[in-house]
Amino acid sequence: MSDQEIDAHALHASAKYKQFPDLAGQVVFITGAGSGIGRAMADAFAANGAHLALLDINDASLEAARAELHRTFPQVEVECHVASIVDDVAVEMAVAAAHARFGRIDVLLNNAGISANKPTLELAPEQWRRAIDINLNGVFYCAQAVGRRMVAQGGGVILNTASMYGTVAAPERAAYCASKAAVVMLTKVMAVEWAPQGLRVNALAPGYVRTALVEELVQSGRMDLDALTRRTPARRLGQPHEIATLALFLASEHAAFINGQAVVADGGWSAYSYV
Repeated sequence: MSDQEIDAHALHASAKYKQFPDLAGQVVFITGAGSGIGRAMADAFAANGAHLALLDINDASLEAARAELHRTFPQVEVECHVASIVDDVAVEMAVAAAHARFGRIDVLLNNAGISANKPTLELAPEQWRRAIDINLNGVFYCAQAVGRRMVAQGGGVILNTASMYGTVAAPERAAYCASKAAVVMLTKVMAVEWAPQGLRVNALAPGYVRTALVEELVQSGRMDLDALTRRTPARRLGQPHEIATLALFLASEHAAFINGQAVVADGGWSAYSYV
């Protein structure tokens, strides 16, 4: 990539996001950062001058993200950690390493998670446990490890990725809905418990977003894009950068009085009762 191409790419990436100057220089820890919404979050915060600690279970996608971020935002420090969020020891080690390098962690984007879609009567115990382990337990391990550092430093912002299906129900998603609803309540508990120590904790609740995974499901015929589009009042799916922009706002000083909320971004899906 030439210098001109790098400059153009950086300009394009920055132009997608509103500018939040108070985020410049902050240290942001992002889980599930190698792809999808987590990857968009990394771009968004880098475009605003934040330094990044990225965690993902996929080594290849994480290294690709690091390389592109270095090319696009050479002034931003980026470190990577390959780990599963269900491994509480590995999470603690990654958080400790990031804190040792940067001296603080200002924002946690607790984004890693999985989908789970199967008829409830056919849902195997191991599938239930996997969804709860990743979508709920992993969120708790990361929030607790980072929260301890934030309490010690006197402040910080934690954003947990829930889902619109943590606020409304859907068939054949018992494990997914239960785990994401639990994330919403966990968010509220941490928000009221840690607010006196200067922390804010909120949840992002996206609807259907056109990530690479969704595109694969559409191409394979496992997801009906036209049906989803018709069902969404906005008549389209969301884009990863739109969720990343919401994270920028909630992490910034503009959202200083927003705490303990699940902020839904679903194009009107959950407001519309018609199926």
